[in-house]
Amino acid sequence: MLKYLADSLVYQLMGIKPGTMLGEALDFFFYDSMKVFLLLVVIIFVVAVIRSFFPPERSRKLLGNRREYVGNFLAACLGIVTPFCSCSAVPMFIGFVESGLPLGITFSFLISSPTVNEVALVMLWGLFGWKIAMIYIGTGVTLAFFAGIIIGKLKLEHLVEDYVYRIKMGESAMAAPTWMERFAYARDYTKDIIGRVWLFVLIGIGLGAWIHGYVPMDFVLKYAGPGNPFAVPIAVLIGIPLYSNAAGAIPIVQALVEKGLPMGTALAFMMSIVAISTPEMIILRKVIKPKLIAIFAGIVTVAIIIIGYLFNAIL
Repeated sequence: MLKYLADSLVYQLMGIKPGTMLGEALDFFFYDSMKVFLLLVVIIFVVAVIRSFFPPERSRKLLGNRREYVGNFLAACLGIVTPFCSCSAVPMFIGFVESGLPLGITFSFLISSPTVNEVALVMLWGLFGWKIAMIYIGTGVTLAFFAGIIIGKLKLEHLVEDYVYRIKMGESAMAAPTWMERFAYARDYTKDIIGRVWLFVLIGIGLGAWIHGYVPMDFVLKYAGPGNPFAVPIAVLIGIPLYSNAAGAIPIVQALVEKGLPMGTALAFMMSIVAISTPEMIILRKVIKPKLIAIFAGIVTVAIIIIGYLFNAIL
């Protein structure tokens, strides 16, 4: 149905000839825009209802009584249903540190939250299918789990700013919301997320449409195709300085994959953008020292490169 609407809009209403570069680009743009926004509204609403069961106080209590490994795994899983970008996840991370959770567990959460989120999941599912979406979740949680364990084993608490440990988080007693309140929260949360990502989505789809219609396949394959053994680290290093969220990056990934870019290389590029963003590093500097930021960024960068190669090997 959506494909028919996009084709009708481009080739009949706009009168553009099928098979032309402009026609292919516009058809990609309109079809993906309709599909992505429909999926986002439905899935984000459902995830928001689930998220209403995990307020910050309950999340801290859930993680606070867990041992290492179990706590890392739960924190990585919790990141899936928490804020969708790194900058909104950082305040919750700060709350975890201030409440005394082990540093490794807090970093498992920090890595998972922007990297594995509902927006990325629904877009990957819609664009590439459920198998790719599930592999994406598995690799993202695994990355967050092991990176958190490594940071915890290094005993880097001294690299957290001293004032953070002097702050005591108060406990707040709140009544459990009713289902109507949960649905109201999900409605408002969905409106908020769509309002914050719609421009990123359209820009990403627009860039993806341009790549789909105008960038020659030979160009992509020459520099980032399977024949280049350094394609994955190059893609990651390019992605780190950029700032976007998965909503803006995934349509570009789709277009690159359609041009022949290996899936692992494309996903490594996306994960580097959303997991190690410059604004996130700036906000983290308020609570941790530069050496820990460098260690965190280095561990995640190496892990993403490994995941990229792994995806290329199995897909």
